[in-house]
Formats: sequence, structure tokens, C-alpha cells
Amino acid sequence: MADKLRTQQQLESLQNKYIGTGHADTTKHEWTSNIMRDSYASYQGHPSMLLYMSVGMGCTVEEVRKHCMERMVLPVGAPPRVEEE
Repeated sequence: MADKLRTQQQLESLQNKYIGTGHADTTKHEWTSNIMRDSYASYQGHPSMLLYMSVGMGCTVEEVRKHCMERMVLPVGAPPRVEEE
């Protein structure tokens, strides 16, 4: 029983420390947004990946970096509307 409690406490501390880990109430939109934001942050953190993407897109590295930063605002679009009952 103590192992189960310890595991739950460790999970809760990870969820508090790292926003993208998710929890039982995480929606699909939040989950995919976190994944895309992590991806864009990774692209910006690896200059060779930015260079590779800029060659493929036919633009400069700075334009690709700017595009990644802009996409981090709403990475998968606006959240879905919630119907109230």
C-alpha cells in the first residue's frame, strides 16, 4: 500500500513540475498542444534542425525560427467549443 501511495505522490510532483506530463483531466487538445510546443521548442534548440528545415522550406533560418515561435501560441488551432448543458 505504501508503494502505491509513494508512486501516486511522485506522479503528482512530476505533474506539478512539468506541465506537459498530463493528468486524468487533460483533454486531447491540451495533450496535442503540449506535444507540438515541445516539438517547436526542440527545433529551436537544435540549430542543425533549423538549418535542415530552412533548406526544405526554401527560406532563412531566422524565418523558420520565427515561424516556430509563432506556431507555439496556438500549435494545433483554437480549443474546441464546449457545449454547456
